[in-house]
Amino acid sequence: MLVLLPPSETKRDGGAPNPLALDGLSFPSLRDARVEAIRATSELATDAEAMMRGLKLGPRQAAEVDRNRSLTTSATMPALDRYTGVLYDALDAQSLDAAARAFAAQHVAVHSALLGLIGAGDPIPAYRLSHDSRLPGLRLKPHWREAICAELRARAGLIIDLRSEGYVELGPAPVRPDSVFLRIVSIDDAGRRRALNHFNKRAKGLFTRALLEARPALETREDLIAWSAGAGFRLERGVERTASPVELELVA
Repeated sequence: MLVLLPPSETKRDGGAPNPLALDGLSFPSLRDARVEAIRATSELATDAEAMMRGLKLGPRQAAEVDRNRSLTTSATMPALDRYTGVLYDALDAQSLDAAARAFAAQHVAVHSALLGLIGAGDPIPAYRLSHDSRLPGLRLKPHWREAICAELRARAGLIIDLRSEGYVELGPAPVRPDSVFLRIVSIDDAGRRRALNHFNKRAKGLFTRALLEARPALETREDLIAWSAGAGFRLERGVERTASPVELELVA
């Protein structure tokens, strides 16, 4: 089983005084693509004004330039601890026990615009780069798409895709019976369904935490649906889309 999470724009500062070690990251086939993305991001960071335009940063976010200038020398911490925001606050990785964190390291990946797929336990620096950021001489979608698609195609077992659609575009999950995309919806009193925003992220964090605490052996989408019901989550089949993974709706 592999759970795919989106990253967060916000990151926690600090970490261990060990610089980024590309050879120690999960999904090693992405190494060359990571080197190129780091190079382009570091190059952009040499021009603060250009970087703030390219990354759509406001005046209060000027410190993000310094983060990107020191990508290869700054402190690192596990990805699951580095990211903050609604999803990661709900997941609350720092309160997980050792068994749950070990399970996350094996079964959870975060999709970073800078580093591609990374394992939940991979030590990474603080950085600022989004799926729609503009880098000099490097377009993120063609840069990452095929390499990440290849990694996910090669991954055996159930894939549970909780990424936002912007990150899905940087590397879609394979279309096969054991690959599912989870969409978070609510149902009003008239039975109408609508996608959620803030509560979308919170639901994803709570759902992921429940998986890490329970550590179920899931092999099929039917297994996932059955486990979810027992864990207090309502999963329903969503819209069938050709050439796309099976869509399930998590009713929050």
